[in-house]
Amino acid sequence: MESSTFDDLSPGGPRPSQHRNSLSDAAVLGTNSSVLSPNLDSATEELDPFGSSSDEVELDPSPTHTASIPTVTRQQTLEGKSMHVPSTDACKAPDNRLSKSNQLEDKKATDEGGKTGSTGGEPRLINPLSSCGSNSLALPLTGRAAVECDLVVSGELRGVPGPEKASPAPALFAQLHGGAMRRLEDDEKPLQMQNEYLSNLGYGDPWRVQEEGMDPEIGCLIRFYAGECKPQCVGGADRVQLMGVFNVRKGKLALPVNRWSRRHVTLSGTCLIVSSVKYAHTGKMHILPLIGGKVEEVRRHSHCLAFSSSGPQSQTYYISYDSYTEHLRWHRQAAKIVSQRVSSVDLSCCSLEELPSQLFYSQDLTHLNLKHNYLTGLTHLTRFCRLRSLNLSNNALSDFPLAVCDITSLTELNLQGNLLTSLPSALGTMHNLQTLLLDGNSLNSLPAELGSLEALTYLGLSFNLFSSVPPALERLRGVERLCLAGNQLSSLDMVGLQWLPHRHIDLRLNRLQRVVVGEAGLLSHVAQLDVRDAGLEELDVRTLSRLELLRCDRNTLTLLRVSGLALKGLHTAQNELRALEVFPVPESLTVVDVSRNHLDCVPDWVCESTRLEVLDISHNHIKELPIRLFCSASLRKVLVGCNSLRRLPERLEKSQLEVLDVQHNLLTELPHNLFIKAQSLRYLNASANKLECLPPASLSEEGFSSLQELYLTNNSLTDKSVPLLTGHAHLRVLHLAYNQLQTFPASKMARLEQLEELDLSGNRLRAVPTTILSCRHMHTLSAHSNNITVFPEVLQLQDMKCVDLSCNELCEVVLPESLPAKLQELDLTGNPRLNLDHRSLELEGPGEPAVWSHGYTEASGVNNKLCVAALALDSFRGSREALYGVFDGDRNVEVPYLLQCTMGDVLAEELHKSKNQEDYMTNTFLTMQRKLGTAGQRLGGSAALCHIRHGLVAPSDRGGGGCFTVTAANVGRCQAVLCRDGKALPLSTTHTVRQQAEYQRARQHHAIITEDNKVNGVTDSTRIMGYSFLCPAVTPRPHISTVTLTPQDEFFILASRGLWDTMSTCEAVEAVRNVPDSLAAAKKLCTLAQGYGCPDSLCAVVVQLSITEDCCCCEPPPPPPSPDGTLPLPPPVMGTGSEVSSEVSTSEMSSEVGSTASSDEPANQTEKGVALGGRGGVLGRGAGVYGGGRASFQRQYSGALSDNGLDSEDEEPIAGVFSNGSRVEVEADIHCLRARPSPDPETSPDPVVEEELRALGAGSGSGSSSASRTLGGTLGRKGRGNGSVACQGRSQDVIEEVGDAPVRKQGGYFNAPAQPDPDDKLVIPPELEEEIREIMKQQQEQSQTHSQGHQTHPQSPPAAEYYVTPF
Repeated sequence: MESSTFDDLSPGGPRPSQHRNSLSDAAVLGTNSSVLSPNLDSATEELDPFGSSSDEVELDPSPTHTASIPTVTRQQTLEGKSMHVPSTDACKAPDNRLSKSNQLEDKKATDEGGKTGSTGGEPRLINPLSSCGSNSLALPLTGRAAVECDLVVSGELRGVPGPEKASPAPALFAQLHGGAMRRLEDDEKPLQMQNEYLSNLGYGDPWRVQEEGMDPEIGCLIRFYAGECKPQCVGGADRVQLMGVFNVRKGKLALPVNRWSRRHVTLSGTCLIVSSVKYAHTGKMHILPLIGGKVEEVRRHSHCLAFSSSGPQSQTYYISYDSYTEHLRWHRQAAKIVSQRVSSVDLSCCSLEELPSQLFYSQDLTHLNLKHNYLTGLTHLTRFCRLRSLNLSNNALSDFPLAVCDITSLTELNLQGNLLTSLPSALGTMHNLQTLLLDGNSLNSLPAELGSLEALTYLGLSFNLFSSVPPALERLRGVERLCLAGNQLSSLDMVGLQWLPHRHIDLRLNRLQRVVVGEAGLLSHVAQLDVRDAGLEELDVRTLSRLELLRCDRNTLTLLRVSGLALKGLHTAQNELRALEVFPVPESLTVVDVSRNHLDCVPDWVCESTRLEVLDISHNHIKELPIRLFCSASLRKVLVGCNSLRRLPERLEKSQLEVLDVQHNLLTELPHNLFIKAQSLRYLNASANKLECLPPASLSEEGFSSLQELYLTNNSLTDKSVPLLTGHAHLRVLHLAYNQLQTFPASKMARLEQLEELDLSGNRLRAVPTTILSCRHMHTLSAHSNNITVFPEVLQLQDMKCVDLSCNELCEVVLPESLPAKLQELDLTGNPRLNLDHRSLELEGPGEPAVWSHGYTEASGVNNKLCVAALALDSFRGSREALYGVFDGDRNVEVPYLLQCTMGDVLAEELHKSKNQEDYMTNTFLTMQRKLGTAGQRLGGSAALCHIRHGLVAPSDRGGGGCFTVTAANVGRCQAVLCRDGKALPLSTTHTVRQQAEYQRARQHHAIITEDNKVNGVTDSTRIMGYSFLCPAVTPRPHISTVTLTPQDEFFILASRGLWDTMSTCEAVEAVRNVPDSLAAAKKLCTLAQGYGCPDSLCAVVVQLSITEDCCCCEPPPPPPSPDGTLPLPPPVMGTGSEVSSEVSTSEMSSEVGSTASSDEPANQTEKGVALGGRGGVLGRGAGVYGGGRASFQRQYSGALSDNGLDSEDEEPIAGVFSNGSRVEVEADIHCLRARPSPDPETSPDPVVEEELRALGAGSGSGSSSASRTLGGTLGRKGRGNGSVACQGRSQDVIEEVGDAPVRKQGGYFNAPAQPDPDDKLVIPPELEEEIREIMKQQQEQSQTHSQGHQTHPQSPPAAEYYVTPF
């Protein structure tokens, strides 16, 4: 029997799994006090065996009891009643059920209790108590069950007069992004609300809004319910209260006097309430305070807990539960209460409309958290006479709750994020109030009575509508911090500040147009001033003689004058400063940040500051550093990167320098005594300079060096520098990528025993020294883009996690018998001569050059967590389109993977719905917002897409451009840039609160901008995927740009935020412009970013373009009609992309986020005309790759979902890939490096290659391809909807046929291969041997006949396909 009185009105209907607790069938709202198990006859129900105690409440029926109950309106009674309904479990469990006579007796007792009352000294109830089942959670209820539930609820209203027991009228409830549920007002219309929500999300077409509103997946964004009671969120009901009827015993279990009795038990607030079942409303209540007490499991009884109070007169109650689920839920909630040091209750995000009546028995309550609810009736808060802290933030309160003013003990009041427009004068009576938070409201004035709050020390008024400083603040002498950020102040009046007692002034995010200077003697009390993001052009605060901390980042300042008498911290980053005056010399200054300005020299007062510890002057125009800069005994950290330095000071006396960053300068050498004098130096980054040599580590071999991290990427170091590194015995991280190293002596490597991370990429090394085995703690080795021919023995190191040897000249890989347990990535892509298991995995055939080809790579951050993903489809919906994408989840991995698996399919669908360039791309991002499902409610990520399309443009109308266009769209910090004639052409932009339009939209929807410029402290981007709980302040509507590709376009780059944080678009283009291979280019970008100090996950996609004038002159033929006469559907999206980990299956992904992934077998398609060379570099994940032309045959191995060497969809074991039953994956991805020129037509083809091509044509069926045809498509692989490609048996047969071909071999990457299983053999039953021999003989005869037919009757040229144009 189902048990709910509401229905889900969202498309698709209700889903019980969305509202169920993981430990029980449903969450608790209450317990039916009129339920008793018929199989527990020994439980007594007569006299109360507990006796009286000091914590009992006598509910004696007397005429005065009714008067002691607060007045409850009819509407409140109905709402309170509708909150609690019996659940499925409560109705089914025999241990929680009363006989019908007991129900009637309880109903009668309730009716009598409603007419009588007590003398008035006991705690009073403010709303009717509920008696729902112990596992109740609202689910759809129909028929007789609904009537029975209504009878139970109406018969147990405590202290409510008879006329108010009528059934409540049905109501509508709305839920946004899976959060709290709100009761709709009478004038609110669900359809109108849904349309407004979708319009704010970014949809502009009214018809599309209607279509999206009908989609069942919209429920993860906005959902409506109808019924008599409000459905509760999972876990929220447990925090409100737990109720049930259980066997209870008081006192010690060893005493025979005490007996087990069936009692009604409630856990609410900080108390355990025990009462009689039959006389629950008129008898005694035993209240046990739990703060500081204990809750323990009783081992001698199953499902039994012992609750004990604290103090010398502690009491103990034993409660035996009917199931382990109930026992665990009560134990978990009670353990949180007893572990608290203060008496606090957290009822945040529980969708409360009024306070639970049982909560008022917690008389000792001192801290109450009610944020993110919809509370209206707060008149009974005065009953908490000891309350000190009250949080009512985000309750949509339009009026100040006057009852709060009567709580004299209150010291902290939080009313942030409401709709308050004014404050009452009664607020001045709260004389004990110390903290008052009013941020995020609509206040524009303060009452004068507020000045009488002498105990007030903190007042938050940020993000309101104040246009000037309120006069009432002048009387608040105890308030040290003035918080007026995000208001409408237009000027900074120093004269007005002299009358204020505040020491800390926060005026950030105001539009300050002018600054009025006051007298210095009257402003000596101001110690901190924050004017970040205020739009200031000049600032003179010399009158603030006692200023200790100044923050003026992200303005447009060109001149700044500051008093240095008491200055301790100066932050002026991201301005346009050309001069910075501080007088007198600040003797207490410790931190200076003047990065990203226009300074051409370091101010003199910097060297004279004797206590300076941190100096950041990076991203300026400084050409020379002061000679005395490094002589300071206090200086610990110096950041001078991205300047124009040609040399560093030689004087290093008394240097205590620990961190030195001099990257991106013009240095040719470092000071010769740098490591000798600066013996405390732990970190040095000198990347992107012109260094040719290094200074010695010490004067002798016994010298001491503290250096632990050394970054020297992108310099001109030679082999002479390697011996100088051996003196750094404590070196843990060494980056020498992209230098001119040819050898790394084995003897020198042996001395770096503490090395953990080594990067030797982009050099000319032919081998990795074997003495690397002496580095026992090594976990990362990157040596891609070298000339290495022998695979190093690094897999013998047990701590090894990542090995990158891609883009080398490896011929053979020898793996040890046992692999490191921590191994995550082994990248061997781009090794064209690599021989895997004595088989060549490349078939070289003729083919025309590709118009575009790609390479991509991913790299995890310092926390070894890969939070990025790439999407690369060289052939998207045919050979005339391509799709590339980069996704960055910052710190989560779920959103990038979901975007990568689904976004290609969504884009293909949108292309059939809208033809407009901007509409289809915009709708793709907006549709993905709902397809993220529950993962997108609290998580988010950046995304960038580039879609190449074939346009129908006549040669006369092109104007020098081509007929291929690239449409780029992005949200968040992922960006794309096009290289056109050697110059960077940005295709993307970022949206932050620094843009006035974005800031106004965020403020319009009551968002708060934190000090780090993040919306509600979550994200610094106002347009990003996911984070639907921030909508509409944060939306997924992308920035879109469309560019027609021309012959001058060389390549474009897509990359995650980590890359763009360390280098500009121009630098990225310049770094890879001369790298012919796209995979090597992508690798170089990520390696450079890591060498420049990027700690985050990195992802880069480089797409090489070969656009010519005659590549797309012809109009394509019309598409072939589908069998049913409708428009043709796009082919399945397949290509290179990172696979989801084996922890999550495709079916699970589809069920949770509504993915369009499908496992249906697509028709075997082989593209003609254009050859797209797929290229990938994903570390640690499989990648499906297209073949043809530049890479005639490319192959993927994947064992992520199998333990027997089989792919998830394969029927035969893949040659060379085995498993030993462990969870370690086995993957190989084969790529080729560069395009091969088409053979001369007059030259006869290679007979070996011709024979192999014929074998391939025979394997793909008659008429599939000819020997001279370029191989493309997926070569018979099965495409999945998530972008991955699974190998099929026929493709494996192809590998066997071409295995002995004497052609150039191809490389790939492995992901922790395992060992063969000796028991994994093919066994043929004896009775089937003759039949199998006959079948094999027939197949051999058919193969020979087919081969002879090919030689006698050559195939005719294939017919033209859709969108085929000569190149």
